[in-house]
Amino acid sequence: MIARRRQVALALTALLTAGAACQAQHREPPARAGHPAPGAASRGFTLVASGDVLPHSSIIDRARYDAGGTGYDFRPMLAGVQPVVSRADLALCHMETVYGADGDYSGYPAFKSPPEVARALAATGYDGCSTASNHSLDDGADGIRRTLDALDRAGVRHAGTARTEGEARTVTLLRAGGADVAHLSYTYDTNGYPLPDGQPWAVNLIDERRIVADARAARAAGAEVVVVSVHWGTEWQDEPDEQQLRLARALTASRTGGRPDIDLILGTHAHVPQAYEKVNGTWVIYGMGDQIAGEMTNHEGLPDPRGNQSTLGRFTFAPPAEPGGRWKVTRAEFVPQLFDVDAGRVVDLDAALARGADVRSVRDRIRDVVLSRGAAKDGLVTAR
Repeated sequence: MIARRRQVALALTALLTAGAACQAQHREPPARAGHPAPGAASRGFTLVASGDVLPHSSIIDRARYDAGGTGYDFRPMLAGVQPVVSRADLALCHMETVYGADGDYSGYPAFKSPPEVARALAATGYDGCSTASNHSLDDGADGIRRTLDALDRAGVRHAGTARTEGEARTVTLLRAGGADVAHLSYTYDTNGYPLPDGQPWAVNLIDERRIVADARAARAAGAEVVVVSVHWGTEWQDEPDEQQLRLARALTASRTGGRPDIDLILGTHAHVPQAYEKVNGTWVIYGMGDQIAGEMTNHEGLPDPRGNQSTLGRFTFAPPAEPGGRWKVTRAEFVPQLFDVDAGRVVDLDAALARGADVRSVRDRIRDVVLSRGAAKDGLVTAR
């Protein structure tokens, strides 16, 4: 059985490497906020978002192997989705863990990841990451500082944690096509770790009124599209829980002057893919699943392959017909993904299936979960 799994892993690796080589395209970095590219004012944009990057010890070991035993290289893990990510006008990830330094790295339960993860995210094409999670304080304020420093060095923007009060109060604005996009990020908890003394702003915690206020502040700061990342839900549960459903309804119902305060909600944390749903006219991904994680065991202590399944959402936004109107999602898509723990690679399942890999059953399971709350009738389709 193990030999069979390794044969499949090697086959998948060969397939996705060949695909990435022929499909990957260079993408110019987006223009800075407030400085649109020439002719971009009326142009729509595509936004891609993916789930938890959660480097367990086995993932760290794999990155060291991929670096030839010196340093850590996480780029090969993400090569299979680089074609999708790099072609987007704006690509957002979820960096669930904090970074360590000088070889002091660890996996579960208190994560400290190599900072080379940030370089891999940038090389794959990610423009920004949400960083508020239940693991944000695994190494206290130092962990937050090291993480954001590394993301800054790699040119990857971030939202959800902060090194200073001023940074916590600053809206993360990213340019995509003709729009300034605000990215906000919040988590349900920090695994019982208290916020650092004198730093109540270090990690954004979920609070409905605060999220709405922040979204309105982002509009005031010039955001034409507001994206909210939320680390929420019940682990190992395919269906969104009541807290997710209630908060999604409340946030998508919030309006100012008839215009929704929030344009897209991206969910993480549950370890498994969850449904997409259009709520009050706004798309919500309840859970994208783990994009990168080691072999996962569920609450019963049993290996659970769902913990290595995920989706990547892709949304096409069109500019408003009139100034001050809402940027609308004109196309909503998802990409079923698998992290092959034997090969140590993220696999675009539809791309792998097209090349002959035997992944139809897992692809179909993810699709059934994603569509379980009726998203197909609102136009959600598998990305092509």
